[in-house]
Amino acid sequence: MQPIRHSLRDQTPLYVFVSVLFLMGVVFGALMVNALTFEQQQDLSRYLGDFFVSVNDGGTSFQALSFWTVASLHLKWLGLIWLLGLSVIGLPGILILDFLKGVLIGFAVGCLVGQFTWKGLLFAIVSVAPHNLIVIPALLIASVAAVGFSLGIIRNRVLLHRSGSAAGPFFSYTSLTLIMAAILLAISTFETWVSPELMSWVTPLLI
Repeated sequence: MQPIRHSLRDQTPLYVFVSVLFLMGVVFGALMVNALTFEQQQDLSRYLGDFFVSVNDGGTSFQALSFWTVASLHLKWLGLIWLLGLSVIGLPGILILDFLKGVLIGFAVGCLVGQFTWKGLLFAIVSVAPHNLIVIPALLIASVAAVGFSLGIIRNRVLLHRSGSAAGPFFSYTSLTLIMAAILLAISTFETWVSPELMSWVTPLLI
């Protein structure tokens, strides 16, 4: 856990910046719901209604994703952050990914609340919130590590023209990313087997 403690201690401003960027994405995503046309809102309402009926009835259109499908979605996102952190030009991409993640969550919650008010909020609490309470911090920690590593490249290689070995920082950066990957694998078990059960308990309220 040493890489995490080091990251938390030395990169607090980056954590604040990335967290604010993510929250801006959440707000933007929620506001996007209001920008939908009336026809789009009707289509969305029909889709959600059919989805909730299927969940309640155990229909074939609702099939809980397999563990590896869920895990691969999280790991691909994490892997892309890690890859972008290896290059200077990838720095904006990391920030865009964090903002986009916020937009996706904000839009999902905004759609549920906009269509079903407090019942939609309750569904969002059991379906969107639980695993994301772990997934989002893990991705933000990985993002800060990626931004920090990329800024280190800019500072040492571009601005100061240092030619020392980057093996140490790379090992710390990759180690932290692997720790986040293990955490995402663990929370994927919850998302695979527990979240669908929670959704099935709440769904009758929305039908």
